[in-house]
Amino acid sequence: MRPSRELMVLLAALFVALGATRPDPAAAQTPVAASLTPADRGWVQRVQDTLNAITTLKARFLQIAPDGRTTQGTAWLDRPGRMRFEYAKPSPLLLVAGGGKLVFNDSELKQTTDVPLDKTPVGLLLRANLTLSGDVTVTAFHHAGGQLQITLVRTASPGDGSLTLIFSDQPLALRSWSVLDAQGRETRVDLYDARLGQPLPQTLFDTSIGEQGG
Repeated sequence: MRPSRELMVLLAALFVALGATRPDPAAAQTPVAASLTPADRGWVQRVQDTLNAITTLKARFLQIAPDGRTTQGTAWLDRPGRMRFEYAKPSPLLLVAGGGKLVFNDSELKQTTDVPLDKTPVGLLLRANLTLSGDVTVTAFHHAGGQLQITLVRTASPGDGSLTLIFSDQPLALRSWSVLDAQGRETRVDLYDARLGQPLPQTLFDTSIGEQGG
């Protein structure tokens, strides 16, 4: 069954670049890395260490879509490889990551779509050991006003989209992220009331949601 338009928009805007044309040779070139000072490189290392120290996270979220529409819900991360975005009603959408794939379900239309996790910018957050070098390129870094912003792409496939992580610097903590897809559409997710390190029920990350009828 063809996914609903709402589900397709969520897929394209939030996590993957759907419908993008095959990149031309110029677009497939290695991305340009940000020019970092020694102090910047120190912060990038701290960001890497902070992300890798996250085992579980539960937070409320506010999502701002490319058209400005907002939705809210609850997010759970269980690193490595698992995530759940449960959208507050009346939205019928649910996103679950596990087993190397990202599954999107529209319970209203009984439609399910899945994509490989390693084809999504947000999949970088769920890596077991995220290294901000090598197969990941830092393309932008900005530190001002008590905030850090760091933009990442996959070195071999920058056309998959970019992920910008936003941290408070005192203490260093993940506050939000934004995804820019291949068509230049940006979606931002702000986190609130985040709780780290708490045990999470593994049933949250059951990717057979479509088989269960949503």
